[in-house]
Formats: sequence, structure tokens, C-alpha cells
Amino acid sequence: MIEIKHITKIYDGQKALDDVGFTVGDGEVVGLLGPNGAGKSTLMKILTCFIPPTEGEATVCGHSIYDEPLEVRRNIGYLPEHNPLYLDMYVREFLQFAAGVQNIKNAKERAEEMIEKVGLTPESNKRIGQLSKGYRQRVGLAQALIHDPKVLILDEPTTGLDPNQLEEIRAVIREAGKNKVVLLSTHIMQEVEAMCTRAIIIDHGKIVSDDSMANITSQQLTEKFHRVTR
Repeated sequence: MIEIKHITKIYDGQKALDDVGFTVGDGEVVGLLGPNGAGKSTLMKILTCFIPPTEGEATVCGHSIYDEPLEVRRNIGYLPEHNPLYLDMYVREFLQFAAGVQNIKNAKERAEEMIEKVGLTPESNKRIGQLSKGYRQRVGLAQALIHDPKVLILDEPTTGLDPNQLEEIRAVIREAGKNKVVLLSTHIMQEVEAMCTRAIIIDHGKIVSDDSMANITSQQLTEKFHRVTR
């Protein structure tokens, strides 16, 4: 569903990504784990066609990021690191608007379904600007899921959540991973352990480890991650 081949991105002479390549298939929840500045967000922006790579190729659901960017975007639900929202809109209003952008016919019903799915019901009558950071993150996740995309790309999806909210959102992401491709980024190792079926560690734009969570112990993952964060 996601295929990345030899992706390199250069900013001002520096390589943010250096010959990155991997594939992600159906039913996988893959964690991109690495320190801040490792290149995780850059890779996600390339996959969602926000920026082009300097070199290399990538496809999403068989569609090229170069030749079919609109088809790529139709198949992706994206939650960026800095969650962009219309703060003056009400939660329901915003989600109905997002559904309309995706040409969903039953926009009201779908918005209500997403409100319940991500646990927004207690705050659903408020303007987004009145919400806590954690609830704003839920709105962003609901927006990413509203058109039932085949691929979810989530950049730091649990930022700002309290411990109770963390477990609820982790459960939503794990459930989504049963029938979607999920690629999420984090610099918190415990997040990968809690949600992912596979962990890819990236450092200075290079992949330094790629393992199934079934084939790696928590201690091994910790040791690998600590090597790149020292």
C-alpha cells in the first residue's frame, strides 16, 4: 500500500532524508521512531504530496506521488504534527465541512459517527478554539478518518493527551490498523510499543533499524533507540 524507494531530501545542502526505502502493507501499524529532527515529518510530507523529494520515488495504493498526487491524497487520511484547525468553527460544523470537502453524501451522519469514535461527544457543542490541546488532537484525528481512507499518516498523533485520553486514542489507532495501513511518527518509544506492529528507527535521515514488534523485545528496541538518541 505504501512503497518508498531511495527517497532523498536535501535542504540547503543538508540531507534531511538519505536514500530511505521501505514498504508498508495492509493491516500494518508502523511506527517511525526517532529523535526530533530525524526526518520523520519530512518523509510524511513527501508521502502526502506536500513537498517533493530531491530524489527517489514513492507510491500510495499504487499511485505515484509525482504523476497522481490527487489520487494519493484521496487515499490518505493525514494528521500533521501541527494540527491545522479552524478555531472559530464548532466541532460538528468543522467535521461536516471536512466531510463535504471529501464529497461524503451523508456528511452529518458521518460527522456524528466520528465524534463518537474518537471520544468527542462531551465537547461536541463547543467551538474548536475552546477545546484543550488533547481534544483538538481528537478533532484532527476525526478529520483524518472521516472519509474512511485506506492509509492513515499520523505525525505525533498523541501530542497533548492526558493518560486517560492516551489509551482511548491508542485504541482508535489500533482498531484502524486492522483494515488500513497506518504510518505514525513519534519520538516516544512507549508509543510504538503500545500501538505498532512494526518499528522503524530513523536517525539523521537514515533508517537504522526496521523490525516487526513480534521479532524484537522491548529491551532490544530500547537499546536500539538509545543508541541514536545519545
